[in-house]
Amino acid sequence: MRGLLDAVMSIGHGLELPQVLHGIVEAAVTLTDAEYGALGIVGDGQTLSEFLPVGMSEELTARIGRTPCGRGILGELIHNPAPLRLTDLTRHPRSYGFPAHHPPMRTFLGVPVRVRDEVFGNLYLTEKRGGAAFDADDEAVLTTLSIAAGVAIDNARMYHESRRRERWLQALGEITRSLLSGTDADAALKLIAERAMEVADADSAVVVDHDDQDSGREASGDHGGPTLSVPLQTADGTRGALRLRRHPGRPPFDESEVKLISGFADQAAIALELAQRRAESEELAVLHDRDRIARDLHDLAIQRLFATGMTLQSATRLIDRPEAAERVGRAVDDLDTTIQIIRSTIFGLRTAGDGRGGGPSLRRGMAEAVQAATRTLGFAPALRIEGPADTDVPAELAEQILAVAAEALSNAARHAAARRVEVMLTVAERATLTVTDDGVGVGSAPRRGGLANMRSRAELHDGRLEVETPEGGGTRIVWSVPLPE
Repeated sequence: MRGLLDAVMSIGHGLELPQVLHGIVEAAVTLTDAEYGALGIVGDGQTLSEFLPVGMSEELTARIGRTPCGRGILGELIHNPAPLRLTDLTRHPRSYGFPAHHPPMRTFLGVPVRVRDEVFGNLYLTEKRGGAAFDADDEAVLTTLSIAAGVAIDNARMYHESRRRERWLQALGEITRSLLSGTDADAALKLIAERAMEVADADSAVVVDHDDQDSGREASGDHGGPTLSVPLQTADGTRGALRLRRHPGRPPFDESEVKLISGFADQAAIALELAQRRAESEELAVLHDRDRIARDLHDLAIQRLFATGMTLQSATRLIDRPEAAERVGRAVDDLDTTIQIIRSTIFGLRTAGDGRGGGPSLRRGMAEAVQAATRTLGFAPALRIEGPADTDVPAELAEQILAVAAEALSNAARHAAARRVEVMLTVAERATLTVTDDGVGVGSAPRRGGLANMRSRAELHDGRLEVETPEGGGTRIVWSVPLPE
C-alpha cells in the first residue's frame, strides 16, 4: 500500500504527457514485480496507435522491429475493456504468437486505463518474477493505479492543451504583427505554414490557394501519413486551405488538434483579410493624393504658364528689335512645350498603375527603357509622352513599342555618336514613337538589322517606319501604327 501511494503521488506530480505515461508503466512493473510492462494507447477504437514498453533493452526492441498494433491478447482488452489475468497467455483462444527475437512470456495481467468516460489505453504486464502467477492483489493494485493514471493523464493532457493553445496564440500574434508591418501576402502565407507546422508537431505544412495551387509556400516536403486540411475562411469566402501532414506511422491529428488548427486558420484568414484591406486603403490614399497633385498642377501651374505665354505673345507686337521679338517667341514656344510636358505628367499621375487589362504601365516601361539607355549613351535622353498611353494601347502593342524604343536607343548609342537624344510617344488615333538624335546620321548604309526589325514590327500592326534627317543633322526615326478601334 505504501508503494501504491508513492506511485500515485509520483505520477500525479508530472505534467508532461510522455513522462507521465512512462512513469505509469514503471510504477506498474514495480508494484506487481513484473519483468515486462507496456502501455498501449488506443487510437481508432480498434488498434493501438502507440505502444510504450518497459523492461526490454533498446537493442532487443530494435531487433523485434514493428511494435504491436493490437491483435491477439492485446486486442482482447481493446474489445473487452476489463481486467484480464492469465496463467499462460499462449493457451488463450485469441493468442496470436510472438514475432522473431521476442522473449518468451506466459503469465499476463492487463487492465484498461480510462480518462473520464473514455478508454485511453491498456496496461499490460507479463512474467511475474519468481515464476508465480499474478494474483488478485496484483489486479487490485493495478486497477487502483490505472484509476490514478487516468487522472494524471487527464491533467497532463489539459496542461498540454493549454500550452499548445498558448503556442497557437503566440504564432497567430507573430503572423498578425508581420502582416500589419507590411509583409507581402506570399511571405505571410509561408509564415502561416511554418508556424502551423511547428505548433501542430507536423512534418510538413502548405497553404493552398483557392485555385488549388501550392504557389511554393510549402514549409517542408513530405508524402503519405496522417493529413489534416482546414479552410482559410473569411466573411467574403474561402481564401484557400492550410494542409498539415505527418510521416507515416505517426499518430493522426486528434479532435482537440483539429479544433485548435481550425481556429488558428480562421484567425490567420482574418489577419490576411485585414492586411489586404489596409493595403487597399493605403493604395486608395496614394491615388487620392496623386489626383490632388494632378488637379493642383492643372489648376495652378498650367493656367499660370498659359497666362504668361499669352502675355509674352501679346508683348511681341510692342518690341521694335526683331532679335528680341524672336527670343520672346522662342520663350513662348518653350512655355507651350512645358505645358505639354505637365499635361503628360498629370495624365501619368491619374493613370499610374492602371495599364490596360491590369497589365504593366507603358509609361513606366518607357521611363525604364530610357533609364537603361542612359548607361550606354553616357547621358539621359529626354522623354515626352502625350495621350492615354496606359489606357488606349493594348498590351501586345505596348510590348512592340517598348521593343522599338529599346532598339532605337541602342542604335543611337552604338552608331550615332550623339550628344542629345529625344524620345516622344504620342497616343491619339495612332501610336507614334519618335526617336531623334543629333549624331552622324545613317547615311546611305543598307537598312538592315535593327531598322529592319522595327519596320517588320510596324508592318505587323499595319503601321510604318520612316527614317528622316532633321535640318540640323542626325537621325529621326518615326514608328507609327494605328490603334485598334
